[in-house]
Amino acid sequence: MRAFLRRDDVRCLVADVYGTDRHPASLERLTGGTKKGVYRLVLDDGTSVVLYVWAPGENYWPPSETVPDDPFTDASGAELFAVNHAALTAAGVRVPRLLLLDRDGRHLDADIAIVEDAGGLTLETLMERDPAAAVAPLSALGDALRRLHTTPGARPGKLFTGTPDETAQARRPEDIVIDRALAHLDAVAARDPRLAAAHERITAHLRRLHGAVPPRTAYGLVHGELGPDHVLVTPAGEPVMIDIEGLTYFDVEWDHAFLRLRFGTAYPALRPVDLDPHRLELYRYAQVLALIEGPLRIADTDFPDRRWMLDLAEMNIGKALAAAK
Repeated sequence: MRAFLRRDDVRCLVADVYGTDRHPASLERLTGGTKKGVYRLVLDDGTSVVLYVWAPGENYWPPSETVPDDPFTDASGAELFAVNHAALTAAGVRVPRLLLLDRDGRHLDADIAIVEDAGGLTLETLMERDPAAAVAPLSALGDALRRLHTTPGARPGKLFTGTPDETAQARRPEDIVIDRALAHLDAVAARDPRLAAAHERITAHLRRLHGAVPPRTAYGLVHGELGPDHVLVTPAGEPVMIDIEGLTYFDVEWDHAFLRLRFGTAYPALRPVDLDPHRLELYRYAQVLALIEGPLRIADTDFPDRRWMLDLAEMNIGKALAAAK
């Protein structure tokens, strides 16, 4: 059994940050986090903040074989969060305000950040509950995405905090993506006989999609996994991006493949930038395979909603097989 933080565990943190006259009234671990702990901390004066905790016990993901230069691998940690938060803020994208960052274990035996509590209403919930009320946040999110996707990068890869190796040759994103997809296919084919039987067909389909992608040397900032559950809506109607550790310079079609998948019929309201349809199709199919491999892998752990993960994998198995006839 995992031992998550309790209210008494953060008393010293609250005293250190807010003074000895302030005390934690409640500490609630929020659902949805799989790589870090996300807690709503309410103080005794009624104010609240959100506490991020990066610790081994908060991470449900078991290790797996990865493509070495895949920028979405190991997209977690306080350093990535801080660098990406600054980049999004500079690009004019609304994120929760950063109130404290501790990477030295001064307050807890883990890296932590305290951020603004932007509320508990996700854009996903608002779209389901009141589609008319979601129109303005969707439009504002589309504006933010265009600012994000038109922030140029010279080469694909994670945002860097040290001194980059200028001699290193970055591979083209579509080459990284097909290697990533083939690795995912190998992993899931070992677990599911339907995918094992279709392995050659799926491989051929991936190679056809990859072969149609034209060269490109311009990259933008992408979130990496932006669904409506990763956007909070404030009481003022502002869309606020969360789960930002996967931010990277890449083909913007990577984001739009995921956006089209997750936003469904609401996707056109985001008014996307011009996209390469060949890249989009490759990335959409690669993400289908990722949405089989990831859920099956995490379902082998003590993740609390195992059935949901298995259902997600099953849905995408159907998509993968249907597309590779």
